Amino acid sequence: METSQAAIWKPNSDRITSSRMYSFLREISAKRGVLPDWNSLYQWSIQKPEEFWSDVADSTKVIWQKRGNEVLSGDSMFGARWFPESQLNYAENLLSPIKHSSQPVLISYAEGAERRTWTGQELWNDVARLAAWFKSLYIAPGDRIAGVLVNGPEAVIAMLAATSIGAIWSSCSPDFGVSGILDRFSQIEPKILFITSAYLYNGKRIEPLLGLREISGSLPSLIQTVAVEHLKGSTQRFEGLTLGSILQDHSSAKDSEGYLPLAFEPVSFGAPLYILYSSGTTGKPKCIVHSVGGTLLQHKKELSLHTDLGEGDKLFYFTTCGWMMWNWMVSALSVGASIVTYDGAVVLEANDILWRIVEQENVNVFGTSPKFISSCMKASYIPQYSFSHLKTILSTGSPLPSESYLWVYDRVKPNVQIASISGGTDIISCFMLGNPLLDVHPGEIQSAGLGMAIESWNDKGQRVQGAKAELVCVKPFPSMPIGFWNDPSGEKYKDAYFSFFKDRQVWRQGDWVSIQDYGSVIVYGRSDTTLNPGGVRIGTAEIYRQTESFPEIQDSIVVGVPKGDDVMVSLFIKLTHAVDEEDLKTRLKKRIRAELTPRHVPELIYVVHDIPYTRSGKKVELAVLNAILGLPIGNADALVNPEALKEYMGIIGKA
Repeated sequence: METSQAAIWKPNSDRITSSRMYSFLREISAKRGVLPDWNSLYQWSIQKPEEFWSDVADSTKVIWQKRGNEVLSGDSMFGARWFPESQLNYAENLLSPIKHSSQPVLISYAEGAERRTWTGQELWNDVARLAAWFKSLYIAPGDRIAGVLVNGPEAVIAMLAATSIGAIWSSCSPDFGVSGILDRFSQIEPKILFITSAYLYNGKRIEPLLGLREISGSLPSLIQTVAVEHLKGSTQRFEGLTLGSILQDHSSAKDSEGYLPLAFEPVSFGAPLYILYSSGTTGKPKCIVHSVGGTLLQHKKELSLHTDLGEGDKLFYFTTCGWMMWNWMVSALSVGASIVTYDGAVVLEANDILWRIVEQENVNVFGTSPKFISSCMKASYIPQYSFSHLKTILSTGSPLPSESYLWVYDRVKPNVQIASISGGTDIISCFMLGNPLLDVHPGEIQSAGLGMAIESWNDKGQRVQGAKAELVCVKPFPSMPIGFWNDPSGEKYKDAYFSFFKDRQVWRQGDWVSIQDYGSVIVYGRSDTTLNPGGVRIGTAEIYRQTESFPEIQDSIVVGVPKGDDVMVSLFIKLTHAVDEEDLKTRLKKRIRAELTPRHVPELIYVVHDIPYTRSGKKVELAVLNAILGLPIGNADALVNPEALKEYMGIIGKA
């Protein structure tokens, strides 16, 4: 078992007793029998899933249009159907809690644009106008509406209008490029497409509208395309329909309180809500379909109980519309919280822009990536703000190294909860995440999510504790996907998550983890990219924790290159500045040998100019390995910097 580091943060009694998790614990103890602590609450949640998920729905105030009696039909992973008799509407659950808020519920920042805000009434009315327009085009439940949009208010409005009428929403970031957009949307055949006209990134003007003719010409299902003005004046020469013109329609009469009529189409709990996409780095992206009720219920649990968000709070998550964290962030409206969005580069003004927004908006929960925190560390940046309202910093996309925890407490705020969270597009939520009742240990995720029966299994399918193994979930949960689009038999879906442990109906996530005795989780990286020198599996995150502790190393990526019947650990480092490379390599090998094991020590170390990443901030070890071996890369449009891979092609052997 890896030795846990001492707790770096402990919630005080006021923080614990004022949390929604604590209130839920007391509420359930009174209703179901005494549950004295977190562990007993968690065990009840996985042993009595029907009671648990029903109680979560009640406690978090899910709005039902019809509440059936049955909670779970079937208890197998494949056959499980949650709340099969019930009906609800996702948009209603997000808009109703903030409808009468006179304070901004949606706050927008963007590079090259002014701060914008929407009150609850303003958001409601814009959604109502757009929903009425959809209905005028006879858009029906189950139709797909897609967006090539930056992370801003228009994406939220379009999604809410689409889901209010029972349509399915799917979005991606405009920086995917034409081929990346078509790889995704051509599979789902949308009827309406929203596209950002122009935006700024690091001072450069980018105009997605220039690719509109090619995009729309390759999507014969489209009946209408709508340009979204992100920068002022960017749609002046556009001859088609704009979102601004639709939202100026005031034909409907408002009620006495100033609200436009907005009807919410009732759909089943298991009806499709979102289509998300796998990264696509190994082929065409898979279209993952998520349900209305499963997404809503899981998000409300995570946001309200694990993240301790509620009415009057503000969530700011730095994300894009092509990442599941955008969907997760928007669901914060359902618990009465406000959301803050930002689109643009984060290198402006020495990394200050995100921290400045946190301070100016009195953000309570700030979400970012390990890469962003690391970049602040490497730049020796110290935020000069009090962050008086900030209570939690969330991090996801990859494991958060221990050093990053220490930096936050030393340089940002000593009394803040760091909540590393981990799940994915596959489940549009988390398997493990923060917990306001528990201590924070550097490099560890605090706990499993309530209702998520996670275990770690070795290659023989045996449960292990405190040892590195495969992350699995052994019981069904509401946010499991409905399936993949255009996979009527479900074979591709089953193969993706249930084929590894044959004849065992358990979800294999593909993460290499260790579950500690007290419930925290250490993530060592993706299990399909673990290194295997001499037959011993090594998580890539273990090596990254060492490389990122060197101030001379800005970033790194490690792969196992085949060598006969074995692999040679090959490490690629990006430097912060010019150094004596041979001396650095010697010191790096010495550190890895001392802190890890001799098997971890890279046989080869190369200095490179860049490290390739997906658009959601994940390193792509498999793509690097394929480039080294001269194999096809797959969908390079899934990468934010695909040109970086050229440097790796044939690099071993050139030295």
